[in-house]
Amino acid sequence: MARCSFDNHLLSLVGTLAIGATLVMLRPEGNMDLEYLVSVLDQKQITVMHAVPSLLTSLFNFLTKNERTAAVKWLRSLCSGGEAVNIKQIRLFQKSVDERCRIQNHYGPAEITINCACYVTGLSKHQTSIPLGHLLPNYQCCILDEFSQFVCIGHEGELSVSGVGIFAGYFCRDDLTAKAITNINGEMWYKTGDLVTMDNNGLLHYQERKDHQIKLHGQRIELGEIERCLLNIVSISACTVIKWNKDHLVAYIQSSDIDETQLREHCQSHLPPHMIPSLFIILDKLPLNANGKIDRKLLPSPNFSSIHLTNIIKLVLPANDIEVSIHHIWCDLLKQKQISTNTNIFSIGGHSLLIMQLFHQYKTQFHLEMNSLSITDLFQHPTIAGHAQLIHQIKSIKQDNHDYHWSSLHIMKAKTSYAQERIYLDEQIRFSSTNNNTNNMYVIPLLYRISSMNDHISISRLQHAFQSIITKHQILRTVLTLDANGTIIQHCLHTDAIINDKKPSRFSMINLPDQEYKQNEIVKKILNQSDLFDLSVGHVINCHVLRREQSNDLFTQNNGDLLTKDDLILFTIHHACFDGASTPIFIRDLSLAYQCNDLLLIDNNSLQYIDYSIHEHIMDMTLSQEFWQLELKGYNLTRQLSLPVDRLRSSADQHRSGLASSAQITFDDGICASFLNYASSHHLTLFQLGLSIFYVFIFKLTHGETDLCISSINANRYRSELVNMIGMFVSTLPYRVELDPHWSFDEVVKYVQEKCLSILEHSHYPLQHILSDLHLTQSNVSFLETMFDFITLSEDDNDLCLNGVNLEQVSLNELYEMAKFDFS
Repeated sequence: MARCSFDNHLLSLVGTLAIGATLVMLRPEGNMDLEYLVSVLDQKQITVMHAVPSLLTSLFNFLTKNERTAAVKWLRSLCSGGEAVNIKQIRLFQKSVDERCRIQNHYGPAEITINCACYVTGLSKHQTSIPLGHLLPNYQCCILDEFSQFVCIGHEGELSVSGVGIFAGYFCRDDLTAKAITNINGEMWYKTGDLVTMDNNGLLHYQERKDHQIKLHGQRIELGEIERCLLNIVSISACTVIKWNKDHLVAYIQSSDIDETQLREHCQSHLPPHMIPSLFIILDKLPLNANGKIDRKLLPSPNFSSIHLTNIIKLVLPANDIEVSIHHIWCDLLKQKQISTNTNIFSIGGHSLLIMQLFHQYKTQFHLEMNSLSITDLFQHPTIAGHAQLIHQIKSIKQDNHDYHWSSLHIMKAKTSYAQERIYLDEQIRFSSTNNNTNNMYVIPLLYRISSMNDHISISRLQHAFQSIITKHQILRTVLTLDANGTIIQHCLHTDAIINDKKPSRFSMINLPDQEYKQNEIVKKILNQSDLFDLSVGHVINCHVLRREQSNDLFTQNNGDLLTKDDLILFTIHHACFDGASTPIFIRDLSLAYQCNDLLLIDNNSLQYIDYSIHEHIMDMTLSQEFWQLELKGYNLTRQLSLPVDRLRSSADQHRSGLASSAQITFDDGICASFLNYASSHHLTLFQLGLSIFYVFIFKLTHGETDLCISSINANRYRSELVNMIGMFVSTLPYRVELDPHWSFDEVVKYVQEKCLSILEHSHYPLQHILSDLHLTQSNVSFLETMFDFITLSEDDNDLCLNGVNLEQVSLNELYEMAKFDFS
C-alpha cells in the first residue's frame, strides 16, 4: 500500500517475506485507484493490510457506498499507521471487516526502524481517543519536559526512544544527528519530537508535534524546507507555512510584488507534490510578537472559497457539457457553490485524496475504460478546464478507434476472426507433418486434482455444469470449415445439438491407476489422441474424469457418482476457441454452474465471440496499416538471425513437428528482487523489462547485430466488451528495435518501453495482414522463428473451487511441451 518513498514500504516487503507469507505488489498508482484496490483485496483474498488512516478511510467509505464490503472479509489484521487515527475512523473500519479481524494502530518514525509501539483496538463506550499503545519488545521510552526532566503520569512531554532499532544517524548530516540523538545514562536515545502523555496503564497517547515538522496523509513534511524554497524568490521578504486542519498546507507570504500563480509554479518546480501548499495568502506584512518572531496566532484564517479568489481572478464559467459535469462534481466534493474553470484545485482545498475521489467519479460519470485516465494526469492539469480537456481527448480517441458500441448481432454463421484464421491455417499447414507423434499442436489442457481426503465431487453435477458452460458460450460449440471460396467460416451450433450429443468423447470417464508414472502416461495419451478434436463438427472441448481404481472400489457400493481425493479432472480445449485469458472466465462459470446445479443465466443480448469477429472485420484499420508499414520499412524480413545453433533448419522444409528441448534457469532471490525493484523504480512492466533483457541477450548472441526483429504475443482484449468473453484473441506481432551499441542499459529500456507502448495501440492489426502488405508468406519470415513471452504465474490463480471443494491445478509442463517457434 505504501509508496517506495515511505518507510513502511520496507516493512511490507521484508516483514512479509521474512515470515514466509505471500506479498501482493500493487501496480504503479494502484493504491490510489480504489476500484483496482478493491478487486485486488477480493481476488487475492488479502489477510493483512497496512496503510495510513486517511487512505483507509477513503477505501472503507468507497466499500460502504458501493456495497462492496465483502472484498475485505478475508482480512485478519488491519494496521493503521503514519498519522493519528481517531475513534470515528476505527468504528468505520469495524463495520466492514470480519469480527475476527484485529485492527491495530502502529506508531514509530523511520529513525527507530519503522515501528516501536502498537495498540490493538478494543473500543469501549467511554473511549474518546486511540492510544499509540505499548512499546514493542526491546524498546524503551521516556517522556521529558522542556528542561529534560522526567514528567509525571498524565503530563505532556517529548517522547524519546531507545532500543534495538535506533538508527545510527543521518547520512552526511552530523548537525541533524546531534539534534536528534541524546545520551541518557550511557544509552543512545532518539528524540522523536512528538509530544505524548502516558496513562496509568502504561499506554502512550499522542498530543502534537513539538517542532514544525508535520505529517500530511502519512508523509512527513518539514515546514522549514517549504519556507526555505519560498524565500529563494527575491521578491519575498518573509514567509511561514502552517498545517490547517488535517488536509491542507497554507503558506503566508510577505511581499508586494508577486501573485499566486508565480508562487505555485515555483513550488511545482522545486518541491514534490505533497509539499506544495494548498493556498497562498499574500500579506503586506506578517504579524509579529513582542520578540519580533512571527505570531502564528494572529495569522488570518485561510478561506478556501473560490468566491474569495474572485477578487484577483475573474470567474470563468463552464463552456461545454464536460466542464459542466466536472464543475458539478468539484462543487459537490469541495462544498462550494461556484468554482472558476481555471482555478487550481489545490488553491481551494484540494489534496491527493480528493484527486483520487475525482478519478473514480470521472470513470463512472464519463464511462471511461480501464487505464484510459491516470491520477498523474489529473495532478498535472489541476483545473476544471484541464480535466475536461483530458476527458475530451480520451473520449475522442475512443470514438476514433471504435466508432460505435459493439453489441450482439444475433447471428450464428460468419467469417472467422483473424486469430481463429491464423490458428486454423497454422494447424493445417505448418504443423501438418505426419512424421511426428504429436497430433494436437493447439490443445490447451487444464488439469485439476482433488486435494483433500474429506472432499467429494459429484460427477453428474460436474457433467451438468460442463454442458451449461457450452450452452452459455457459443464459441465452445462452434464449427470451423473451409467453404467453396476458400474462406474459413465459423458456425455456432444450436444448444440442442450439444445437449443431445451422446458421444463419450466430450465427457468421458477413465480409470486411473494408483501409480503416478502410469497416471502421467494416461494424461499424455489423452493429449495426443488423434480424435481429441474435430473442428468440422464443433467438437472443440472435452472433459475427462480420471478416477482412481481405488475410488471405484470405495464408492461402487455406496455412491458411484462421487470423486474423491487424488482423482483428476482434465479439460482439453482447442486454442482456436480459447486463450490464456479465457481460463479464469471458464473456471468462474464452471464453479457457478456446479454450485447452483442449474443452467447459467444467459443474456440473449450479450456479445458473443462471433459478434466480435464481425465487428473486427469492419473496423477501420488504415492507421494501423500505415503504422506497421513504417515500423518494418527497410528491414530484411527474410534475413535469419545469426544465432549460434548446432544445425540450421532446411529452408525447403517449412513444416514444424512441435518437438523441442527446453532449458530451465532459476534465478536466486537477489536477482529476482533486483529485477522487480528495477521495474518498479523505472515505471516498467515486467514484460517491458524482460523484453529489454532479451534484446540485449540476442545482441550478444549475434555478436552485435543492432537491427533486431522478433515476435511476441499480445492479449488483444482492447475493449471492455471483450474482458469477460471466452475466445481466442491473442495476436502475434513483430517487435523491431534498432539499437545503438553505445547505449546504456537504461537507454535500451527506455527505448523498448516506448516501442511497446506504440505497438500496443496497433496490436489489433492481424499478422496475416502485416505479411500480406509486405508481400510475404509466413514460411519465409525470420521474426516468426524467434519469440519472446513473459508469463506471470501464481500458485492458486487458476485453482478450481466447486461448491466449497478446492481442486489444485496440476502443472503439465513436463508432460506436454510444444514448440511453435524455433527459439523462444
